[in-house]
Amino acid sequence: MVKRKSSKARFPVGFSGGASNGDGIHNEILRALPPSEWDLVSPELQLTDLRSQHRLTEAGATIQSGWFPNNGLASVLSVMRDGKSVEVGLTGKEGFVGLPLVVGLRTSANRVVMQVAGSGLRVSRASLARLLSQCPQLARSLNLYAQELGLQSAQAAACNRLHEVEQRLARWLLMSQDRLGGDVVPLTQESLAQMLGTRRASVTVAAGILQRESLIKYARGKIVIANRDRLVARACECYGIMVRQSRNWRNEAR
Repeated sequence: MVKRKSSKARFPVGFSGGASNGDGIHNEILRALPPSEWDLVSPELQLTDLRSQHRLTEAGATIQSGWFPNNGLASVLSVMRDGKSVEVGLTGKEGFVGLPLVVGLRTSANRVVMQVAGSGLRVSRASLARLLSQCPQLARSLNLYAQELGLQSAQAAACNRLHEVEQRLARWLLMSQDRLGGDVVPLTQESLAQMLGTRRASVTVAAGILQRESLIKYARGKIVIANRDRLVARACECYGIMVRQSRNWRNEAR
């Protein structure tokens, strides 16, 4: 069972949202809310520990709750009938899981599973629908994030077709670091192979190439990014395209 903790135990008295928040709430959408909206949103949130491989949504299933990831890393997976899956997006503290709810839909097209354990702030479907009508900043932020996640999926399709495994691995590691912070990405090669939609042997070769170039250090169960600047240069152009377009959209939305 996933251990659940009351949000009241983690939100300090007088917390009003915004960038000054230092109480352990890291989700960027929530942190950007004005105080008036945070006062409406915070009572509806439940802070929950999320273990690795916990499923936040399932493909084809009804979405009961939305999630604001607080830390950790979740993969958005496209699942085939034979059970095979490939990653089409990553989400972490910058985002939200359950985007169909934002436009009044109830089912998920994808499975979203925690790849790196962390925590999330859960909001019920009914509460979210009510909050969206009362909180224009929240609604704008969620719509913007939907565009960013859509961009990820489109770019991943091009990347998987056009670029070498070591370039794709470099892109994935950079995207993961952006969401996790620090230099350590705690995943096995088997997990990486699933995320990249390739064989484990191919990931082993690609990781070996990046390690020989002194870009990463690999130990069982984790990858340490040793030189981010050179890893950015080694990654395919897809990483830069996503970063630049997301930055442009956020500037346009201000």
